[in-house]
Amino acid sequence: MKSNDFTKIAARYEQDSLIQKSAADKLIGLLDIQRNDAVLDLGCGTGALARKIRAKTAGLIVGLDSSEGMILEAESGQRGMDILYNVKTAEEFDYRDRFTVIFCNSAFQWFHDSLLALRNCRAALKEGGRMGIQAPAKKTYCPNFLAGIDAVARNPRTASTFAGFRPPWLFFDTAEEYTELFEQAEFAVPFAKIETITTMHSPDEVMTIFESGAAAGYLNQEYYSTTIDEEYAAVFREIVKESFQSQATAQGKVELVFNRIYLVAVKG
Repeated sequence: MKSNDFTKIAARYEQDSLIQKSAADKLIGLLDIQRNDAVLDLGCGTGALARKIRAKTAGLIVGLDSSEGMILEAESGQRGMDILYNVKTAEEFDYRDRFTVIFCNSAFQWFHDSLLALRNCRAALKEGGRMGIQAPAKKTYCPNFLAGIDAVARNPRTASTFAGFRPPWLFFDTAEEYTELFEQAEFAVPFAKIETITTMHSPDEVMTIFESGAAAGYLNQEYYSTTIDEEYAAVFREIVKESFQSQATAQGKVELVFNRIYLVAVKG
């Protein structure tokens, strides 16, 4: 993941990441974190969920994120909770037999080398330790977002530039494919399920949710063979927002649909 793009949104991420936080509550429940668990929050962002986990365990908590801006926000907001934060990618860290739980919320899709990342995670866990992920899933991960992106691809003001975009994300269409990847890294997978989650929002709220994650990929020069600039980004956002407005019902609400994988893996 290109960390600079999340550094730009770090200051507002905690208040804007509505979908990520609501989905995280289920993942926390699936992992059943106990008072003595040592937890690695992988892709910790601004540390909001690490702070929530602190209420469940008195053990070690470490938060890792590839974005320096996110880590600075996390450190400034930790409020004496004794949480350690570091700037590292999932492919870089090298802990050994240190954690009983790895918590990975809305970050797995960004891993550049998912198998290497999972092998690092397995090495970081103690025997019997567990890892849980929650992430967007399926190529149709969010039909609302994809309708906006299709409008960008067809609009004459953006079509030629957008033709150079190559998606950075890892999306599988079935829970079995996610399970197979974890099994390649020598995990056992007792639980894996893709769920479709629907919530209602105003078009402006949908745009805020889009900006809290997806936009960091769609407006990142690293993922284009063509050149993008501020003018392209402004027009891109205008088109996407118009699409969200067109999706609203007569009551002014958009039915926002997300497909999400929930998976728990165990080091045996």
